[in-house]
Amino acid sequence: MLTLQEKVIERTKVFAQQVETLRFSCDCYIYNPLSYAWPMHELYIRNYLSRPVRILLLGMNPGPFGMTQTGVPFGEIEAVKHFLKLEAEIAKPLVEHPARPVLGLASPRSEVSGRRLWGLLAEHYGTAEAFSSEMAVTNYCPLVFMDRKPSAKNITPDMLARGERLALETICDRYLLDVIELLEPTHLIGVGKYAMQKFVNVAGSRADTVISSILHPSPASPQANQGWKEKVAEQLCSIGAWT
Repeated sequence: MLTLQEKVIERTKVFAQQVETLRFSCDCYIYNPLSYAWPMHELYIRNYLSRPVRILLLGMNPGPFGMTQTGVPFGEIEAVKHFLKLEAEIAKPLVEHPARPVLGLASPRSEVSGRRLWGLLAEHYGTAEAFSSEMAVTNYCPLVFMDRKPSAKNITPDMLARGERLALETICDRYLLDVIELLEPTHLIGVGKYAMQKFVNVAGSRADTVISSILHPSPASPQANQGWKEKVAEQLCSIGAWT
C-alpha cells in the first residue's frame, strides 16, 4: 500500500504528464517546472506535502523568479534555501525565452510574492517543521506562459483561449480535488480571489471545509505594497486559520 507521501508524488507525476499533452495557440514560451525541476518538486512534496494538514494555501501559477526557477510554489530563492532547506538538481526547459533563463538556485532575482509569503510563514511558525505540521502550499496550474516579446510578459491561465483554458482547468481541477482529499485540510485559502474561486469550484459543496482568500502578495497590487504582512496576518486570524 502506498503511503500518503507516495500517493501525492505519483498523482503529481500524472498531473505533470497530463499538462504536457496540451497544446496552446498563444504566441508564447511555455515552461513546466514539474518536468525540468522535478527532483526539487519531488523533494518539496516529500518534505511539505506528505501529511494531513489543517490549512491548504493555493496560488495561481508559477512566477518567473519563483517556482519557475526552483520548482517550489512561490519558490523565492532564499526561502527555498534557508527556510525550507531544499536543494536538488534543476534542469532547463527544452526551449527558453532569452529573457527568462532558468538558473535554478543560482538565480540572482528574488520573487517579491514568494519573499512576502514565505517571510510571513517563517515569522509566524519559526521553523519549516512547525509550518508543515499545520499548513501546505501548492499552485493551481503548474505551467508558466510568457509572451515571446523581449519583455517576456507573464500570461496568466485566465488569459488563454477559452477552449484551451477549459482543457487546462479540467486537469488542474481534478488534481486540486485529489490533493484536497489526500491532505484533508479544513481551511482552503486562496492566495488571491482567482485561487479562492478554484477552491469554490472543486470543493464548494464540502461541508467540512472553510473556503476563503488572503490578499495576493504581488507588487502589482497597490494594496499589497502597504503593510501586506500585517493585513494578511489579520485576515488569517479573522477566518480562524491562525490564532
